[in-house]
Order: sequence, then structure tokens, then C-alpha cells
Amino acid sequence: MNSAYNVLKERRSIRRYKSTQIPDDVLSAILDAGLWAPSAKNLQTSVMVVVQDPDTIAYMSRLNAEIWGRPHAAPFYGAPTVVVVLGDGTQRNWIQDGSLVMGNLMNAAAAFGIGSCWVNRARELFDRPEGKLLLKKWGLPETYQGVGNCILGYIDGELPVPRSRNAGRIIWSRK
Repeated sequence: MNSAYNVLKERRSIRRYKSTQIPDDVLSAILDAGLWAPSAKNLQTSVMVVVQDPDTIAYMSRLNAEIWGRPHAAPFYGAPTVVVVLGDGTQRNWIQDGSLVMGNLMNAAAAFGIGSCWVNRARELFDRPEGKLLLKKWGLPETYQGVGNCILGYIDGELPVPRSRNAGRIIWSRK
């Protein structure tokens, strides 16, 4: 079987991370995969902000937990890197384009043996004043909207056992 296909089937969402940071060359390769994600009309308007500053990660985690309604949760699960994927909200397909970036990031991470997980509530965070301040800090206009937070790091523990796939999710329409 093709190794890319195997990565797609074996990738899992990881929720326990070691504190060890990902080497820059590996992280750069994962980010490059995000750059190669398809986009509507090839406009390539999605942006990735790589956050490795523990204070900023803790701040975003606290805000994310607040939005989630679980203020004592740790929604970034101790991951040492958070890649915030943002889409230009003035573009028609910003959510779809950013979602493809997220998928490429997670699949590339798995190919390198790096754990990943899509953490939601990015859209809500960047709609808030605190999110607008982060955009400003990162030199981005307020038109950018949060698509997702891709947390990355070395897996602490075993890879989760895959769950079976739900039946009835493929429908054929043929002549």
C-alpha cells in the first residue's frame, strides 16, 4: 500500500504531548505542506501563525477554555507548538481553504511521527477583542478569521487505537 495512504489511515488526534520542542527543520517541512494545500482559484490567502512562546500558548489556551465553557480545561493538551490557521474573511472560501491547510498540517505531522490535533474555537477567539489584539500583534488585519488551532508535538504515550469507521458513509449514484 502507498505510504501516503497509510499516513491518512494511521493518523490520530493526540491529546498528550511531551514538552520537547519539534526541531525547526521538521516543523518547516510540516508548515511547507500547509502552504501546498489547495485553495479556491489558487488565491492562497490562508495564513499560519506558529506560536511556540509558552506564555502566548497559555493565554490562548485560557481564552479557548473560557469560550468552550470549561475554564479549568487545558484545550491545547500541553503541546509545545500551536499553529493558528487563519483565513482572510473577505474571501468567499476562507473556511474551506483554511480547513485544507489544517488537514495538510496534520497529515504531514503524522508522516514525520509528530502528534497533532485540531482544536476548535479559533473562529470565536479571533472574533473577540483579545483575538483582534493578537492579530494586531502578529501584523495581520482584522479581516482574518480563525479556522483552527493545529497543536503539534511529540506524543506522550501510545498512539490511540483506531476506531472502526461508521457504515453507510459512502453512497454510490451510478447509471
